[in-house]
Amino acid sequence: MGNKMTGQSAVSITAADPPRQTTTQSLHHPQRKPRPTTWLGRAWQGSGPGYMFLLPWFIGFFGLTLGPAIVSLYLSFTDFDLLRSPNWVGMANYVRIATSDPKFAASMGVTLFFVLFSVPLKLAFALGVAVVLNRGIRGLPVYRAVFYLPSLLGTSVAIAVLWRQLFASDGLVNSILAQFGIEGPSWISHPSYSIWTLIILSIWQFGSPMIIFLAGLRQIPGDMYEAASLDGASKMRQFIKITLPLLTPVIFFNAVVQTIDAFKAFTPAFIISGGTGGPINSTLFYTLYLYQEAFGFFRMGYASALAWVLVVIIALFTAFSFLTARFWVHYDD
Repeated sequence: MGNKMTGQSAVSITAADPPRQTTTQSLHHPQRKPRPTTWLGRAWQGSGPGYMFLLPWFIGFFGLTLGPAIVSLYLSFTDFDLLRSPNWVGMANYVRIATSDPKFAASMGVTLFFVLFSVPLKLAFALGVAVVLNRGIRGLPVYRAVFYLPSLLGTSVAIAVLWRQLFASDGLVNSILAQFGIEGPSWISHPSYSIWTLIILSIWQFGSPMIIFLAGLRQIPGDMYEAASLDGASKMRQFIKITLPLLTPVIFFNAVVQTIDAFKAFTPAFIISGGTGGPINSTLFYTLYLYQEAFGFFRMGYASALAWVLVVIIALFTAFSFLTARFWVHYDD
């Protein structure tokens, strides 16, 4: 009986005791690392791999874009010629630009003339080609590739050299005119015609806006044209009342982009004029004049000031475009 009592008490004691936790469980569940206390540490712990992937972009942006821009802004207030240390002159460079630099006015006049004529003509030609291609002709991808090719090659030195040969006094253009008994001038050597050779070259590079126009035309519903046809509207009236209003956002985008590109045009004027901007400054683009000041006369401080004036002018044109867009750009809200 004593043995029986002993067995029962042992069972009760064993049942009452809670199960013991083994030390091996702590090996399978290690303690968490302490959370970083600083915002930089928390950001790195949560997004560190992403920042590593963005590191090349950060290096390019701060080292090749923002950094040089800040240095250029500082140099615009100095007299710097690459040989001596920059000498702070304050607003002297900007005062000279505004008051005593006739070449600044000449180059700005040539550039504005180029922008005001090349951009509208290029957009009009690109839109016309896009309307023709939108009719569903066969081999559309081939035509798009062929027409887009000039946009890729047009700003190259090789095309500028070719353009100079085409419009020379003994070039292909005058040879064709001679077949009809017309004696053509030396287009690139005549002050009245040289700028137009550059405008024609710009219009020839219509591929990029043409592709964007074609994409916009594909988004216009066809039932609008069908309804207009049933109401007796002609093709021209459909184009004016349907196509153009619905295409205004695309026109606005192309106009802004092409205007900025036109202000930055450099290579054709440099090659065709031989880097001089001649004849009689008729092809002296603003960027070409900036290049002459920087790398011809080594007036880096003054060239930096010219560059920042160009930035301000482009910003003003862009701001004006956005402010006036609400009067003529119709978004499909």
